[in-house]
Amino acid sequence: YPPPQGYPPEGGYPPPQGYPPEGGYPPPQGYPPAGGYPPPQGYPPAGGYAPPVSQQPMSGGQPPVADGGWMNLPTGPPANCPPGLEYLTSIDQLLVHQKVELLEALIGFESKNKFTVKNSLGQKVFYAAEQSDCCTRNCCGPWRPFGMKILDNFKNEVIHLERPLACDSCWFPCCLQKMEVYAPPGCLVGTVEQDWSILAPAFSIKNAAGDTVLRIEGPVCTMSICGSDVEFNVLSKDGSTKVGRISKQWTGLLREAFTDADYFGITFPMDLDVRMKAVMLGACFLIDAMFFEKSGNQERDGPGMF
Repeated sequence: YPPPQGYPPEGGYPPPQGYPPEGGYPPPQGYPPAGGYPPPQGYPPAGGYAPPVSQQPMSGGQPPVADGGWMNLPTGPPANCPPGLEYLTSIDQLLVHQKVELLEALIGFESKNKFTVKNSLGQKVFYAAEQSDCCTRNCCGPWRPFGMKILDNFKNEVIHLERPLACDSCWFPCCLQKMEVYAPPGCLVGTVEQDWSILAPAFSIKNAAGDTVLRIEGPVCTMSICGSDVEFNVLSKDGSTKVGRISKQWTGLLREAFTDADYFGITFPMDLDVRMKAVMLGACFLIDAMFFEKSGNQERDGPGMF
């Protein structure tokens, strides 16, 4: 029988109008709902908390750091940007750190150079590894020809450098130093070419067509004096305006005396074409090989181009 008026129904009968369904009442105002009801606005889903944020944003609006301290791939790169150079679109400074090789530091046995390339926040951008054979490294020393693979976070080769065998003295103006830069490998984007000079070292940064885009002028003396950096100024193509620099940074007395593991800083305009930024990185490696590589634990820094 149906319940008398004013009493809630027993099982098997639909509730009269105005009564909640069997099995419970709606929660009073201010309490989260029991199972079976959608949560009111502002409450997380029943049974837990809202999902945590997987990556916290960095202060100052900087992008989050990728796993392992690598820089995240920027969003929205230019349409004609070579693959792998997207990292350079939002960068106007690079730090190049050479890895210390224990065998090389102890007995002077020349091993393959390895570098980590970072941005100004200390996030890794590229990893660079020299390609050369043992005989060439230890017989030709800093004059040796070599290739260099530059890899991204995914171990893809995004830039390839080639340094052919050549002289670097002012007495041989027809056979001066050169670094070819390919990005991606197999596609020439530019070259670094040594200009003939008697006193101070000079270089031209050229695009794939052979047109000069920038110039580099070094100091008369490239010797590292205690506590001081050695700066190579980057100039506009007519040489009238300084637009950046490549500086060999002082790393401490012990490191300077017993290893050739160098630290470099590179600055260039933010709006410089990414291909020319890659060529600037190649210029840094050429300058390191020419002036700051040790031969038998003796660094080659000295006066001018002699």
